[in-house]
Amino acid sequence: MRYRIKHVTDYSYQDPVGLCHNRLCLTPLNGQHQTCLSSEIRIFPAPDEFTYRTDFFGNTLAFFSSYKDHDHLEITSVSEVELYARPEGERAFHSSVLWREVKQLIAMRDKEIVDIIQYTLPSRYIVKSEAVRSFSESCFAEDATLWSACNALMQKIYSTIEFRPGFTTVNTPVEDILKAKKGVCQDFAHLMICCLRNMGLPARYVSGYIETVPPPGKEKLIGTDASHAWVSVFFPYVGWVEFDPTNCLLPSRHHITVAFGRDYHDVAPIKGIVFSSGKQNLTVKVDVVRMD
Repeated sequence: MRYRIKHVTDYSYQDPVGLCHNRLCLTPLNGQHQTCLSSEIRIFPAPDEFTYRTDFFGNTLAFFSSYKDHDHLEITSVSEVELYARPEGERAFHSSVLWREVKQLIAMRDKEIVDIIQYTLPSRYIVKSEAVRSFSESCFAEDATLWSACNALMQKIYSTIEFRPGFTTVNTPVEDILKAKKGVCQDFAHLMICCLRNMGLPARYVSGYIETVPPPGKEKLIGTDASHAWVSVFFPYVGWVEFDPTNCLLPSRHHITVAFGRDYHDVAPIKGIVFSSGKQNLTVKVDVVRMD
């Protein structure tokens, strides 16, 4: 399956910005599930400095700086990606490994899994929480396999949390999401990761896009797609297995991966700092178009 993704971010500033530094995480990954065929980032006005580098997690980041006054900034990312099957989900379904065995394996801190341990620890948006652990425990029976526990947790989050755009922000704590029972895909992902880590299991945050399909008889509107987020869980002898709690399904050839990290903070599409005294308006438009 081949897709073209166009992600446009538009900033309008009340007062001129004389200096800005930004970090972009918009380039899709190359991996076993997909190939990034092409990717281009265009910035207007043209920045004074622009460079790429690979971060600690293997994601492609772009950095740019502008030193000239401007009252408008447009960042356009255009990529083409080829997606492949994700066989790990089927293998995880047939795995007999118990979730407690995985927890014990992590506790041993064997050098062969040292890179996995970081995904069991608290991070900026993932905390140790008795409320979250209490919410999770019914999914983790003593003799439950890792697969059955993760699947039950995904279904519980999906049935408990209402998808409500605009109700939360990037800084809304996981415990507040659990209390309000409302959020967006980022919140669904953070909650599932928080549940898993509070049970001693490794889970990471995945950012990307998902193809949306309009209702029958309706045309797809330009610019109405959005960034998406889901969860990846480590299964011994299988690898990283992905779960999408927002849609209660396993990601397939419709999920385009941009980056992964401990939580949203590691993979935010755009982060930066501007020097200005006025307010700013932000508009984001995303299009995910199937090419074949």
